[in-house]
Amino acid sequence: MLLEKPARQRGFKKERLHRVLLNHADGDLTRYALAQAADVSTSWCYDYLDQLESERLIEDTTVQNLETLYERWLESRIEPNSVRVSLQQPLQKIRAANLEYALTTDEAEQLHQGFLFASTTAIYVREADIEAWLHLVAETGLVGGGNTELRATDEHVFYNAMTVDDATTVSIPQLIVDLLDEGGPAVEAANRLMYRYHGRSDE
Repeated sequence: MLLEKPARQRGFKKERLHRVLLNHADGDLTRYALAQAADVSTSWCYDYLDQLESERLIEDTTVQNLETLYERWLESRIEPNSVRVSLQQPLQKIRAANLEYALTTDEAEQLHQGFLFASTTAIYVREADIEAWLHLVAETGLVGGGNTELRATDEHVFYNAMTVDDATTVSIPQLIVDLLDEGGPAVEAANRLMYRYHGRSDE
């Protein structure tokens, strides 16, 4: 069973900047602070922000068009590497593992909003902890198919992670883009969460 973060690095910069922008959509960070939080060069960051501003997606660092910016993030998103496993009471085992994680997709949506039935427990894990997670699965679960997905990707995915009901989830913007990527009913859940989180009407 192999799990490692994607070898491709090129799209990570855009993903990081989209993540930070949408976590601070009201413009509370300067351009320099955005570059620092996204861990990208200021010159690249300013050029990309200029491009987004020319397309009227942002004004300075304030997001003007939520839906289109989320679409841009989805387009630049690098698919995480993942393995599916079966665990009994997965959330309980994950909490008890004493390893860093961040829930996403339907289990995380259930904690924040409660629109989707939580059929899968998907978590992002740290690269340094992969072997420990795989050992946990080997000891207490089954590999292949199943109700739990372990994901590995750029560790900036943990940016602004949140604690809800004694569980750690990704930030709301990260959850939204992950739900959009799932398709089906998850898209409606993502749209509901988008308007609720950003405090803007969907009328």
